[in-house]
Formats: sequence, structure tokens, C-alpha cells
Amino acid sequence: MGIISKVSLKSKFIIALSTTVLSVCSTIQSQPIVYNYFYRVYFSDKGEYNVNDFPPSDLLSEKAIARRQKAGIAVPDLTDLPVFQGYINKIDSMGYKLHCTSKWMNTGLFKAQSLQDINILLNFSFVKDVRIVKKPAGKSSFENKLDLKEFNADIPPFDRPLTMLSGNELHHSGYDGTGILIAVLDGGFYNADLISSLVHLRKRNGIKGTYDFVSGNEYVYDYHNHGTAVLSVLAGTIPQLIEGTAPGADYWLLRTEDTSTEFPVEEDFWAAGAEFADSVGADIISSSLGYYIFDDPVMDYKFSDMDGNTTFVTRAADIAASKGILVVASAGNERDHVWKRIIAPSDGYSVIAAGAVDGFSVISYFSSAGPSADGRVKPDNVAQGVSVPVQTSESTVSRANGTSFSCPVLSGMCACVMQAVPEAINTDIIRTLQTAADRYNSPDSLYGYGIPDMAAVIGKLQETLVTKPGNESIIGPNPFTEDLEIIFRQIPETLILEIFTASGVAVVKRNYQEYVGRTLKISDLQNMEQGLYIIRLITANGTFTHKVIKLNK
Repeated sequence: MGIISKVSLKSKFIIALSTTVLSVCSTIQSQPIVYNYFYRVYFSDKGEYNVNDFPPSDLLSEKAIARRQKAGIAVPDLTDLPVFQGYINKIDSMGYKLHCTSKWMNTGLFKAQSLQDINILLNFSFVKDVRIVKKPAGKSSFENKLDLKEFNADIPPFDRPLTMLSGNELHHSGYDGTGILIAVLDGGFYNADLISSLVHLRKRNGIKGTYDFVSGNEYVYDYHNHGTAVLSVLAGTIPQLIEGTAPGADYWLLRTEDTSTEFPVEEDFWAAGAEFADSVGADIISSSLGYYIFDDPVMDYKFSDMDGNTTFVTRAADIAASKGILVVASAGNERDHVWKRIIAPSDGYSVIAAGAVDGFSVISYFSSAGPSADGRVKPDNVAQGVSVPVQTSESTVSRANGTSFSCPVLSGMCACVMQAVPEAINTDIIRTLQTAADRYNSPDSLYGYGIPDMAAVIGKLQETLVTKPGNESIIGPNPFTEDLEIIFRQIPETLILEIFTASGVAVVKRNYQEYVGRTLKISDLQNMEQGLYIIRLITANGTFTHKVIKLNK
């Protein structure tokens, strides 16, 4: 269930999307056939495919390979291999049409116009199981499942989602998510190509691509505005109205939610989207979606299924995390409903379940309660999810409630952390979000580990992952051709950066009112002439000077 709250396929690995090397979705026909039944077919193995048959570059982008190598993850492993084409062909020959595959789960999602006898498929030796995941069920009870109830408000301040987490200090330090790729999985991005808060994102081509795994095409700027609201929380920027948590990040917009009905088939769409996100090199998956009950009650989950190991979508989310992706999911808005508890995939072992507090840091009445069915602390962390500034119309900013919005608040902040501490892997960040949160010593079923202090998260990660210099600051490489990095022994707190030529001409000056990191990357001299440059650093701890030599490439 969704939580209330054109892509250029040019490169080799993305082109493979249409040939089932990645999770594939069939293209829409000019006169669409109505498929009433969807079947998830579990295969017993990968057939004739072997890990040695596929060079990593045939399956993953360079960015995806680099992410895995940084985390010490094998590239590729068995789950990276596509579903065996021979098996797909056999099922297809029985009158089914392929919609998606999941290489991670080793499944194929097939569809048919009428009810089929699944026992025929179960007789195949390579078929482990078959489940109906969508069928006609009359009028859906979930037709309005993603509808937003937007309202106008001036309290709390527009930037409270940031200041609550010390996120303003990260932004003042220049950490805005630059260089981080976030995949947003949602039910549609209507108006995201038009709204004013995303002008900066569109101008710099920060939307790297789009794909609709429900309909099987590249266009996502339709169906629903829920994903638009989520994206505005992540990247929206309008002075004094909305300040996204990661306006400098890049994005893939992936539609995985069927907003007209509610069936387990959406878990298959989610898995396909997550696999695609992995393949294109996403660092973070932000998913304000969740699942527990469906239009057909026979398909409903029980709370005992929220154990991190049972639901299809949770297992896919944990595999995504095992690939080095930071997965952040809404905990759900169920505490004022009969269910009350967290929903999938937020129950995942390696999934950050985001709960929602109001602007005064008090848990909201709707934020789903933990723990998980097997007793683990859930939600993991909380962020503002009440009266959060969002934009869904071209020129108007409003407010909305839901863990749908605490999720992008938290995932965007994590992008800033990744920028600040590129050495950190997803498990480092998950662990430090806990230790740097205000309830770490006494987590509970509503707040989890509580509200994280993101400045402290950076400090703790750098303390562990960045070697402290013997001097107050060091700089390198020297000589250099492109970027420089400065490492401080102590956090500067405030920082003025000045760069001069050998003759004393100032070429760069930057003033950071706050500076929360112990490292500073300098790219300003990439296109300058070679020669001697003098760098002066004025911090709360003193003034330091370095001489560096720029060489041509």
C-alpha cells in the first residue's frame, strides 16, 4: 500500500533492460490488452547461467560496481544473474505474457487475460512455486490510497525538518547530497516536470532518468502526485517556503505503485524497480510505500509476517541493502487504524524504517508502532512527518502529513552524510544513525532510536573512518592536477577558505558560517593554470596556510 503521507536508455547495461538481463517490464501495446490475472512464478535455479558467463559490466553500471567494491561485495554473484531465458520462453509458450522478472528473487511475473490452471506450471521441474498476485476483485477499497491531504500552515517553520536533525548545519557546510544518486520508488510524479521548486534540479539535469514498472514505459509524470510531493521534500528549493534535504543529489524516478488497486503484484514492481536502481548505481533507495493488506483478503499479510524474512518486498529490500544500497522506507501510518503496526518493507533487517514526529519532536498519532514481529527495534529512527512543506502544483507550496515525508527527510539527510564521508558504507550509516540519535540508550516501539543528530553522525563516522593528521590540517595530493582534499585534526566549526596565486591575487574565497566535517574537498582549481597557489584556512581553531603546486593534466 502506498503511504499517505524520458529516460535515455543508451548505455549497454540499461539497454539490457529490454532483454531480461535486468528486471524487465513489457511495453504497452498500441491497443492495450487487459490482463486480469498476474502470476508470480518462482524458479528453482538459474538454469544454464553461470556467474562466470557474465562480465560485471554486462550487468551493472560502473557506479554500481564501484559501490559494491567499496563495501567488499562480490561482483557479480548468483543473484545478479538474469532469470534463465529458457524458463521464461517455456512459460510464455503456455499462453502467459511476461511482465517483469526479479533476478534477485529468481521469479517471473506473468500475466493472462483469463484464469489459468497453475498446476500445469507446477509440473515443470524448474518451477518451485506459483502464486496469483493479482486478480479481479470488484471495486478496489484502495482507490484513494495515495491521496494527499494538503493544507496551509506557517507553524512549524518551513525549515524545521532540517533544523530538527541539525541538517541546516550540513547544508551550511556545503553538504547537500552532491554526487549521491537517489532512486525514488513511488506511485507517480505528476507535475514533477513543472513545479517551481525543482527548476534547479531540471536545469542541471539532476533527474537522471525515469521508468514506470507498472505500465512498462519511460514516462512517469502522470498517474499521481504522491511521488512529486516526496521529491519536493528531497530536492525542492524555494526561499522561505521549502528547503529539500538533498537538493544537490541526482535522482532516478521509478513508478512501482499501481495507484488504482492494491495487490501483491506491486511487490514485484517494487523489486524490479529496486534491481534497476542497483544496476544504475543508486546509493540510496527512498520508498514511501508499504504493504500489508490487499483488495483480496486471502492475500493479506499477518503481523507475524513482519519479521524481516517473510514478505516478498522485504526480502527484496534486504537484498538491495546487501548490494550496498542504503534503503529507507516509511514505517506506515497505521497506529490510529486497526493494524497499528509497521508494514513491509520497513520490517527489513537492513532497512531503515522511518517514523514520524511533529515539529515539536513528539511522535505523531498515526506513525506505525514497532517492534517488528520478531522483536527488533522498529521504527529505526524518526523525523518530521507532520506539517512538512511539499509542492505538487506548479507554483504553490503546501503542507502534508505522513511517514511518506519523514522518509525523504531522513533519506535526503543520509545523502548529505554520504557526500561528507564517502568512505562510509550503508551499514556504517545505519549503525551511526542509531548511536547519534536521542533515544539510543532507551529505544522504544514508537520513536525507535529517536531523532538523529546528523552533524554528530558525520563526526562519529569521520572519527572512525578518517585518519586524524598530526598537524592541525594537511592537504593533498601535492602536486595535484584536479581536486585537493584538506583533513583537519579538529572540526573547524567555522571556516573561511581563501586561495591566492603566487603573486597574491585572490582567486577563491568561501565563507562557511558553520562547518561540521573534518574534511574539505576543493575543486575550484581544476581549470586554473599550473603553478604555485597559497591556501589560507581561517577556523575557530586558528589560521593555517598551505602551499600547493598545480600541474596540467
